[in-house]
Parts: sequence; structure tokens; C-alpha cells
Amino acid sequence: MSNLQTIELKAFVPAKDYELSKRFYQDLGFTLASDAGGTAYFHHETVSFLLQNFYVKEFAENLMLHLLVEDVDAWRTKVDESGIAARYGVAVSDVRRQPWRMRDFTVVDPSGVLWRIGQNAE
Repeated sequence: MSNLQTIELKAFVPAKDYELSKRFYQDLGFTLASDAGGTAYFHHETVSFLLQNFYVKEFAENLMLHLLVEDVDAWRTKVDESGIAARYGVAVSDVRRQPWRMRDFTVVDPSGVLWRIGQNAE
């Protein structure tokens, strides 16, 4: 019998300025666990992604990642307190109720990657 149990799925996120992006994600609240060969492994609790020292404008600006959290307001407060919008010149939206039964906000990273951070709503 085959074992098709899955363990993890990680996205490779492009970085226009690799060092700047590593600082950005640490300031956002992710832990840099390793960095070798142009690929940095980031995690926050049980979620993770790989930042790569690779950039294609059209790819980066069309990539969207969704981070599902328990408390979107706490995350929005953390983003405000981190000062990343001003420090990195990135766009951060307000928390909004979406028609797909979520409350979320967006953060655009320094390379143009869109992060949608949200929680389920009744």
C-alpha cells in the first residue's frame, strides 16, 4: 500500500533585492531559519515559504499569497507597529470584510508580491 501522506507545501517567493526582502520578512514577523545558495527559509509557527534571490517583474507583481490567521486585527496592529510601510515604502491596506466570508488586509512586499492576510468570518 502506498503512503501518500503530505507534509508541507512551500511557495518560492521572488526577491528583487534579496537582503532587503530578508529584513522585510523578519520585520513582518517571520523567522529566518536558514539562508544558503540564494534561498532563504522563513517560517512563522507552522507556515513557511522560501525566499529566492531571483526576480522577474511580471512574475513578482502577479504572485499573491494568502496567510490565514486567527486574529487579523492583531496582525494588522503588528504590521502598524513594525513600521514596515514607511521603512520599506510598501502598501498596506485597511482590514476589510470580503464577500468570500473573510476579513483581511493586504501587504505588498518590496518586490511587488501581494500578501493577503485574513481570518475566516461568519
